[in-house]
Amino acid sequence: MITIPGAASALVLGFLLASIYGAAFHLVFGGPAKHILLYLGAAWLGFFIGQFVGDFMNFELLKLGKIHLVSASLGAWALLGAAHWLTGQDAVRH
Repeated sequence: MITIPGAASALVLGFLLASIYGAAFHLVFGGPAKHILLYLGAAWLGFFIGQFVGDFMNFELLKLGKIHLVSASLGAWALLGAAHWLTGQDAVRH
């Protein structure tokens, strides 16, 4: 059986969770199909930044292995909200 080092499994789980966040955000808020790529990128970047901040600040609430779930998830959702706001989805277009 192939063993995966802890850092690699955390990376895979992080990308999986961030991808789920981005896809769920696109499912809930909709928009054109090209925005799913924007939402996935924003979720990945936000998850990475939140993970880095949680690791830097030694934030231990709901930690799953090496992943700081709370800070990484907050980072992902914050960047998803910013991406949605910056694309102007709430504006009515004629």
